[in-house]
Amino acid sequence: MAATTHTVTNQPPPLVGYDVFANDPALTEGVARYVADSRQGDAREELGRLGQAAGSAHARQWGEQANRYPPVLHTHDRYGHRIDEVEFHPAWHRLLGHAVTAGLTDAWSRPDGHVLRTAGFIVWTQAEAGHGCPVSMTHAAVPTLRAEPELAAVWEPLLTSRIYEQELRPAAEKSGALAGMAMTEKQGGSDLRATTTRAEPLAAPGEYTLTGHKWFCSAPMSDAFLVLAQAPGGLTCFLLPRVLPDGSRNSFRLQRLKDKLGNRSNASAEVEFDGRTWARRVGEEGHGITTIIDMVAATRLDCVSAAAAVMRQAAAQALHHTAYREAFGGRLADKPLMRNVLADLALESEAATTLALRLAAAYDADTEQDRHFLRLAVPAAKYWVPKRCTPMVTEALECLGGNGYVEESGLPRLLREAPLNSIWEGSGNVQALDVLRALRREPAALNAFLTEIGTARGADHRLDRAIKGMLTELADLEGIEARARRLVERMALVLQGSLLVRYAPPEVADAFCASRLGGDAGAAFGTLPHTLDLAAVVERARPVLDR
Repeated sequence: MAATTHTVTNQPPPLVGYDVFANDPALTEGVARYVADSRQGDAREELGRLGQAAGSAHARQWGEQANRYPPVLHTHDRYGHRIDEVEFHPAWHRLLGHAVTAGLTDAWSRPDGHVLRTAGFIVWTQAEAGHGCPVSMTHAAVPTLRAEPELAAVWEPLLTSRIYEQELRPAAEKSGALAGMAMTEKQGGSDLRATTTRAEPLAAPGEYTLTGHKWFCSAPMSDAFLVLAQAPGGLTCFLLPRVLPDGSRNSFRLQRLKDKLGNRSNASAEVEFDGRTWARRVGEEGHGITTIIDMVAATRLDCVSAAAAVMRQAAAQALHHTAYREAFGGRLADKPLMRNVLADLALESEAATTLALRLAAAYDADTEQDRHFLRLAVPAAKYWVPKRCTPMVTEALECLGGNGYVEESGLPRLLREAPLNSIWEGSGNVQALDVLRALRREPAALNAFLTEIGTARGADHRLDRAIKGMLTELADLEGIEARARRLVERMALVLQGSLLVRYAPPEVADAFCASRLGGDAGAAFGTLPHTLDLAAVVERARPVLDR
């Protein structure tokens, strides 16, 4: 009789068949907090459908396939004609099409639009993160195009449409479109004023031809791109369509695709403009940075949201695995040391999600106070939340042990994705310098920021001390650039603490303030004070399968 060697025991079921939205209390409570009562039912229904789709076996398979079969560049067709196209696996189109249909490219056309879209973006990014790049840029292009009403009238209905059309055709023949951007150049990177691409005006008003090379062109199969170039009047923003109104292809030479650490489902290209590349001016000549600033702010918020999504999915995988896996006589999740790690992961995830939703709510409110608040809060959050993503995903992977180190678990893909949002739309130093710029030039921004965190004063003594320490840092501007990271980190943590004290359950706020603001924790995850109610923190965050 043959020995039975492959009986499978003590392995958790896959984390599929669950509602990603409904199983995230920080997200559901945030939506309830900011969405008007009259729209609560519709919001829960819409996000619930998306959450069930994101937690389905189909979505998990699409994410795996889109990354296993990365995009392929085709510069020429079989006959030698230049085509400059990127071929994607069908799974990519399913993911992107679902995102567009769910309204994730539009926060501008409905009440509470930014909160609903941010919540949906956090939910659907957990299915696969790479396709979030064109989703984010399409959404963020709208406020920039509004600087040129004639262009906005044509493109805004297409960019905010819930119809996904992957074929390249003239805008007039499409029911939906995607936007990308090509800003950075090899000699400049984040220093956009170092742009050398030239724009030569044509006879028709607002029309130009471009000559230059862009080092990073995101989502090169989009229908149109926002680009920067040096016009006679200085650095200027332009809209560059892939297909011209007469149906011919614009001169848009894809040189190569980047071989990236992560985000492998998404194509990032080098692109050349050869002097025949046609574009329309957006905004005034010489005001390129001012024109694109709203797009940059919107994509930075998406960096925060995408990082929060990756963190939540990593925490969910760790919480799920340890709830089923047994070792040393009991469930891993019940072991005091593992519980400490899981609670710490849950805290980081909830703080990130709560902050992302607060920023989105400020966009929706759009008061002068909110705009001033966002001027500091967005770069501070963009600095801190994505920077916490990589160590957190690493710790979550470790909770699965060897199971987490293999591709089938999905954790390696999350780990490769984790550093991206710290780099995209300006790395950590760029965000820190942007905070300093706002502090020096816009005193109303600091007042709005202090008003926001001040609403929680007196609720927790550790938060009060942290606010006092931050104010001491702000009072001493001597050599501030060398201390900028330290300052911005404190600002982000104080803002997160203020939000959690106001809105999270007491056990969550207590643990966050003790560890992040009170200094009662080590450098690694899993070093929370043992006296806290960690079991409640873990149970709150644990996803539950629907079946």
